[in-house]
Amino acid sequence: MELTTRLQRAINRACALHDGKKRKGEGNLPYISHLWSVYVILTKYTDNEDVFIGGIMHDVVKDIRGYNYHDLGEDIGWEIADLVREISEFDNDKIDKKATWTERKMAFLKKLETASEESLMICAADKIHNIKSTMDCYDAIGEEAFKNFDAPIEKKLWFYEEVLKVLQLRLQNDIVIELMDVCQKARLAIEAPI
Repeated sequence: MELTTRLQRAINRACALHDGKKRKGEGNLPYISHLWSVYVILTKYTDNEDVFIGGIMHDVVKDIRGYNYHDLGEDIGWEIADLVREISEFDNDKIDKKATWTERKMAFLKKLETASEESLMICAADKIHNIKSTMDCYDAIGEEAFKNFDAPIEKKLWFYEEVLKVLQLRLQNDIVIELMDVCQKARLAIEAPI
């Protein structure tokens, strides 16, 4: 993959927007480590630059207060903003404060039913890295790895498995096989704790 002007602009913007943010449960790692990991996973399954950029930018609308779909379109391009919108749980400026975790996840699963293949690939890479990093942390420190999340691990695994079901129906790409593999390994690890 060539480092194009578009890709560099996305990298720079993601670094600036996520500056100072940390990952949950990963030893205080900078959040940007997640975005690079998603990008690397995507490079195994596509050469589509829009997908790479969408992977790098996939959490900005959800996680950066005051930054919305319009800002992303202006900064990086409307094609990328559309990809991100298809798989964003919500626009941070329009959060339904009364929605439960389960209600938000059910709405997200509904969105996946109409999302583009490109967006579904980004979703798969995001979930792959989330599961792998959570399970790496679990292997290192046990149950303590789950204390910072907004849902118990059983609920999170249920959600990842539901995402997998949608992707198995809608996405014809080997990234689905990797997601299935990490879901199965996580389920086994949780059911037979270390």
